[in-house]
Amino acid sequence: MVREGEYGADVVVIGSGPGGYVAAIRAAQLGGRVTIIEKDPKGWGGTCLNWGCIPTKALIGSVERYRAVKEAAELGVIVGEAKPDYEKMTARKDKIVTTLRGGVESLLKSNHVRKVVGSARLVSPHSVEVSLADGGKETIESQNIIIATGSRAIVPPIPGLAGDGIWTSDDAVSATSLPGSILIIGAGAVGLEFAYVFCGLGAKCTVVEIMPEILPAADAEIAAELKKSLTRQGITFHTNSKVEKVEKTGARKLISVVTTKGTEAVECDVVLVGAGRRPNVENLGLDEIGVKYSPKSGIEINDHLQTSVPGIYAIGDVTGKMLLAHLASHQGIVAAENCLGKATVMDYRAVPAPIYTEPEVATVGLTEQEARDAGYDVMIGRFPFRPLGKAMAIGTREGMVKIVAERKYGEVLGVHIIGVHATDLIHEAVVAIKLESTVEELITSIHAHPTLSEAVMEAAMDTRGESIHKLRN
Repeated sequence: MVREGEYGADVVVIGSGPGGYVAAIRAAQLGGRVTIIEKDPKGWGGTCLNWGCIPTKALIGSVERYRAVKEAAELGVIVGEAKPDYEKMTARKDKIVTTLRGGVESLLKSNHVRKVVGSARLVSPHSVEVSLADGGKETIESQNIIIATGSRAIVPPIPGLAGDGIWTSDDAVSATSLPGSILIIGAGAVGLEFAYVFCGLGAKCTVVEIMPEILPAADAEIAAELKKSLTRQGITFHTNSKVEKVEKTGARKLISVVTTKGTEAVECDVVLVGAGRRPNVENLGLDEIGVKYSPKSGIEINDHLQTSVPGIYAIGDVTGKMLLAHLASHQGIVAAENCLGKATVMDYRAVPAPIYTEPEVATVGLTEQEARDAGYDVMIGRFPFRPLGKAMAIGTREGMVKIVAERKYGEVLGVHIIGVHATDLIHEAVVAIKLESTVEELITSIHAHPTLSEAVMEAAMDTRGESIHKLRN
């Protein structure tokens, strides 16, 4: 690495989310002088840690435990009446967030990354002006700049969708009491996870999705299975539908939902907007220095995560790729390495997408429809968890593994899992797709018994019609 004397830093990172703080640490590991800027004094770790991934998973963990206690008798464990204590659940959630936020700050300190609290704006390709949180301004000169400013929730322009009782995901994780009823706009990962939480704790829950099916980006077969399961849990779905307007009826909301059968009125206490997110590209000075971007799709980047301006990189949600914390972290590593003289290229072929409902859903690679649309001669393998000894033993038999492969060489194109621990099981498939593995290699890899991962092996065998433990017609 060649350091130019006029620069006070080798890398400046704007934003401390899962992309930003990881980029800063990786750059420091490579010997760089690194400064990271975070506008919120309590925002270290970004949206994921403070208002997204972590607090929602903490609440989901509590709901899963509550459900497990209620169903314990099925496994021969007799307990008293189970009751949710939402105040304790949220206190536990807050403690987890605080602990992890402190962990991020400690990691930055231990790697000698300089932290600055304030709002950053680019004033040249190598200069960042920071309006400091405690007053005043500071200008930091840097050889490289990484933009990691994330995204924010979108609130659609629906009449009445404002004011008290209208929540974004940020509001939902900060709620101090449970709503009696809730309508959720959007049946993507965010909407479905909150639906699972609030329904699991006793709220009447309705989900409205404008597309014909929930999880529009997922494999259609897996999405349909999840919808069946969540419907059995008590969630009402209106797909191919939209919210037309929201009106107040005293302390409650009256929502007009346009469905394929006409307009239906739904009354609820809270409306939660889970209709997507928009990249945070405003007030960064991008126009002034010539960084190409779109307000809707984010900052343009190449495979090295470089923007249109040399020395400036962008990572995470602000790039408009898949809005996943782990993708942002990986992008952070790639960007940092390129800043410090390596030639590292991003590979988006094997990015896992998890959904933490119960049952969980996890996917990687192409869906069946995407593979067919791409012109592959497709073969499909499926295996349910139901016959597995491990699934029976732990009392969670719902779910399946679906493998999408191409016929000529047997290369694995996509794997889609619904069921218990799906978000952990998916990583065998991530490695398989990353290494361009075939179903033959999955079949001949010995899987421990009894495990849930046996379903992956059996699904691979099923692509050839050779599954050992699958009943045949």
